[in-house]
Amino acid sequence: MNDKADSNPPELSALQGSSLDEETARAEIYGLLTALYYAPPAPELLAQLRVAVTQAPAEGGFLEEPWGAVVAAARNNTDSNIAQEYSALFGGVGKPEVYLFGSHYISGFLNEKPLAQLRSDLAGYGLSRDETMPETEDHIAYLCEVMRYLIAGEDVAVANLTHQREFFARHLQPWLSQMCDAIASHPKAAFYAALAEFTRAFASIEAQGFDMLD
Repeated sequence: MNDKADSNPPELSALQGSSLDEETARAEIYGLLTALYYAPPAPELLAQLRVAVTQAPAEGGFLEEPWGAVVAAARNNTDSNIAQEYSALFGGVGKPEVYLFGSHYISGFLNEKPLAQLRSDLAGYGLSRDETMPETEDHIAYLCEVMRYLIAGEDVAVANLTHQREFFARHLQPWLSQMCDAIASHPKAAFYAALAEFTRAFASIEAQGFDMLD
C-alpha cells in the first residue's frame, strides 16, 4: 500500500503490558496481523513471539487467553513447521485450502463487486495498491494494513475514527469471522488456528468499540 504510515516491522509491545496508549496499541496489533497473514512469518518475528509476555496489562483481559495461545503455538512449532503450515493453508498452485480474500466470503467469488467497492473507498482515502504487491486489496493482510494506517497515519483528515469505523464495518466485519472459522477448523492448522482465534477476539473488541461511538 502506498501511504505515509511507518513500514517498520510490527512490535509486540501492545500485548506485553506496555504503557502505550490505546490507539498505538491497536495500530500495532493490526501491524502484527498484517505480517503474520501476508507471508510465512520471518524468523525474527517468530523469535519475538516466543519470548513475548502472555499476561495482559489488566488481569483477565479479553485478549489474554487467545494471545497466550498464539505465543504457545509459536513456541511449540519450528519456523519451518509454521512456514509449511502457511503454504499448506494459503499457498499452492490454484485454489488454496483457505482463502484470505474478503470477496470470496462476501460474494463467493474473487475480484467481484466487493473488491470494486473497496478500491473506490481506498481511492477516497488517497490510498493505492503497491504495484509490487501480488495480492489484491481484499487480502486480509492488506486490509489490516489499511486499518493500521487509518489509526496511525499522520493525515488526520484521513486517519480518524470515522474512517476506521466505516472501513471496518464495510470491509472486515462482514466476513472476518467466516475466515477465522475456516482457518480454526482446518485439520492442518496449528499456529494459524491460534492466530485465527486471536484475530476473532480482537475483531470483537474492535466492533464493540465502534458500536460505542453511537
